[in-house]
Amino acid sequence: MNTMINFDSAMIKKDDCHGPRYTSYPTAVEFNAEVSNDVYIDEFDTIRQSSKPLSLYFHIPFCQSLCFYCACAKIITKKHERSIPYLERVYKEIQHQGALVGSRRVVEQLHFGGGTPTFLSDEQFEVLFDNIRENFTLAPVEQREFSIEIDPRAVRASTIPLLRELGFNRISLGVQDFDAKVQKAVNRIQSVEQTFDVLDAARAAGYKSVSVDLIYGLPCQTVASFKKTLDIVLQKMPDRMSIYSYAHMPDKVRSQRTLNADDLPDPATKLAIFEMTVNYLQKAGYVYIGMDHFALPTDELALAKKNGTLQRNFQGYSTHADTDLIGIGMTSIGKVNDCFIQNQHTEEAYFDAIEDTGLAVRRGYKLSKDDCMRRDIIQALMCQNKVIIADVSSKYQINFFDYFEKEMTNLLSMVEDKLVTFNDKEIKVTNAGQLLLRNVAMIFDAYIKPKNDKVIFSSTI
Repeated sequence: MNTMINFDSAMIKKDDCHGPRYTSYPTAVEFNAEVSNDVYIDEFDTIRQSSKPLSLYFHIPFCQSLCFYCACAKIITKKHERSIPYLERVYKEIQHQGALVGSRRVVEQLHFGGGTPTFLSDEQFEVLFDNIRENFTLAPVEQREFSIEIDPRAVRASTIPLLRELGFNRISLGVQDFDAKVQKAVNRIQSVEQTFDVLDAARAAGYKSVSVDLIYGLPCQTVASFKKTLDIVLQKMPDRMSIYSYAHMPDKVRSQRTLNADDLPDPATKLAIFEMTVNYLQKAGYVYIGMDHFALPTDELALAKKNGTLQRNFQGYSTHADTDLIGIGMTSIGKVNDCFIQNQHTEEAYFDAIEDTGLAVRRGYKLSKDDCMRRDIIQALMCQNKVIIADVSSKYQINFFDYFEKEMTNLLSMVEDKLVTFNDKEIKVTNAGQLLLRNVAMIFDAYIKPKNDKVIFSSTI
C-alpha cells in the first residue's frame, strides 16, 4: 500500500551529502578503457542463446540553443544539416549492433534522449525507425515502452502524431521552470502555451503516459515561485513528474560558469522548495516513487512501486529495467550481461570509430561477483525499499551478515535515526528514510570514498 512520505527537514539537513544517483552500479565514474569493442563482442558471445528482452537507447545530441544549467552531452547548432552525417553513422551502428544481438532478442523498451531528439525532421524519424525495424525485433505493441524526450520549444505540430504512429507511447516534456526570471537566468525561454499545446497534442494522439520534467535549485527560484510553476503544471495533471535537483558543478560543466552563483537559492531555500514540492504533489494525488519521481496512482510506475516490481536504469525509474541495454550514438551507455559500455564522447571520435569498425566503445566496466551482489542490494533499496537477506545469501552463496559485517555496523547510525530497520530476515527503509535512499545505498557502495573534497556527484537532496 502506498503511503504519504513524511518530510523530516532536520534529518535531511543532518544527512545530506554528495552521492551517486545509482542509475547503475558501479557508477560511470568507475568505467575504464579496459573495456573495448572486443570485450563488448565477447559479452554477446556468452549470452548468444539468451531470450532476455532488450532495451535500446539513442542519443540525439543536437540543441538549437544552450540551457546554461545543462550537463548533458550536446552539440549546439541551428544548422539542421549537422544531423545528416551523424545519422549516417547511427544507421551503421544500428546494423552492427543488430547483427550482434540477432533476431531472437525482442526490444521491449526504447528511449530517445539528448540533446533534443526533436531536432530531427519528421522524415529523419521515419528513416531512423525503418533502420531500427530492419535490424531489431520489436515486441508486440502491448509490451512496448517506447519513450522520447521533447523540448516544447523545438517540435513541429506534425511530429507528435507521427512519433505516436512510429510506436512511441510515452513522452517526456522538458519544462524546468515557468518563472520568467528563472527562464532568463538559465537561457531557456518557454511559454506555458507552447508546453500545453504539446501536452494536449500528445494526449489527443493517444500516448499512454505524459511526463513533465522540472528542476529545483535554479537561479532566482523561491518557494513561492516554484509553487506557481507547480500550480501551472497541475492544471494538466501529467501522468508522471520528475523534479530534479540542480547540481551546480561549474568546474565540470563549462556552461554553468555563465550562471551567477549569487542567484542560486541557498541550501535552506533549496531544501524548503523540495519539501514544499513533495508535500504539495502528494496532496495533489501523486505517489512519491523515489528520489525525484512522482506518478499518478493509475500510472504503471506507481503500480510497479505498489506491487514491488519497480526497476531502475540509466533513464531513472522504470517498469522494464531487467533487460540488456544497447546504447547507440555518441556517449550512449549500454549494459550487456554484467558489463557496462559507453560510446565515444565526441562527435569526431564517434564518427572515426563507426567508420573503422561499426562500433564505438570508448570505455566500460566488467562487474565482479562482489559488484553484482552490491548492485542487487542497491537496486532493491532504491526500488523496493528493502533487501531480503535470504535472497542475496542464496543467490551468491554467502553468509550475508559475515560478508557485509562492516556495512551492517555502519548502518546502525541510520537505525538510530529511524531511517532504516533490520533483522535477520530483511533490511527495510522507513517512511522517513525514503527521502534519503541514496544515503542508505551508499553504505553498500564499495567505491565511495568517505573523505573526498573533489565533488563528482550531486547532493543527495
